[in-house]
Amino acid sequence: MVGPVAKILPTTARLARLAGKRTIVTGAGSGIGRASAKKFAAEGASVLAIDRTSEAVEATAAEIVGSGGEAIALAADVGAEADVAGFIARAVDAFGGLDAVYANAGISGGLVPLAEQTVELWQEVLRVNLIGAFLTIKHAAPHMAKQGAGSIICTASVAGLRANAGGNPYSASKAGVISLVQTAANSLYGTGVRVNAICPGLIETGMTKMIFDRARERGTHEKIGQLNPLTRYGHPEEIAAVAAFLASDESSYVNGQAIAVDGGLSSTLPFTVPRR
Repeated sequence: MVGPVAKILPTTARLARLAGKRTIVTGAGSGIGRASAKKFAAEGASVLAIDRTSEAVEATAAEIVGSGGEAIALAADVGAEADVAGFIARAVDAFGGLDAVYANAGISGGLVPLAEQTVELWQEVLRVNLIGAFLTIKHAAPHMAKQGAGSIICTASVAGLRANAGGNPYSASKAGVISLVQTAANSLYGTGVRVNAICPGLIETGMTKMIFDRARERGTHEKIGQLNPLTRYGHPEEIAAVAAFLASDESSYVNGQAIAVDGGLSSTLPFTVPRR
């Protein structure tokens, strides 16, 4: 099911709410990150696009520039403090300041049975997904506090809200991200810096490719996402639209929140889909 993505996206003539905003998007080489970097740029922002894969993030930046936007590509590891400090500084130097950061980069860790999970697996998932978000907040917030305003957005997940939406280390890391944005928003009390999380449901990206490939092989692709009230899976552009809202001044009173964008999945208890 393709879903009504085209219907929810504004026309080019209406895109301007991030005009003049200086932004960073991590995990911008594919999926939600790429869609968000393109959305930010289309709405007028300057974008520093970050990904651990240089070829992929350079392709994102080239696409933005080719469409008339402003973007710089940089390869970095979001779980390494020196890299994070470096790309924050690069954005400030290149754009003259920093208004919004979308800490989106993450890894799934796979679906390894609990008894077979290693400490090393947990450490790597937490390092990228949770410590990476912390480092972004740590290094971006001081620049924003100096100007009295700024928006930091982190990708969490419905897996951080309920069980059975991801593996143990992934789910724990995303629950940590939700707690992190709540506590960080209060740690930044009075600074004007806002910190929020987006909790995507099932979105077709590289991270979920295996789920979609298996469903297509079985001929059950149309059933993906049927457990939410919209009865479909989501698209990266639908998450990007919420990220753009949180990066904009339109969300100026939204702070310390974890916003589920999941077709209504997290609003329900387990149920059996009725036969039609």
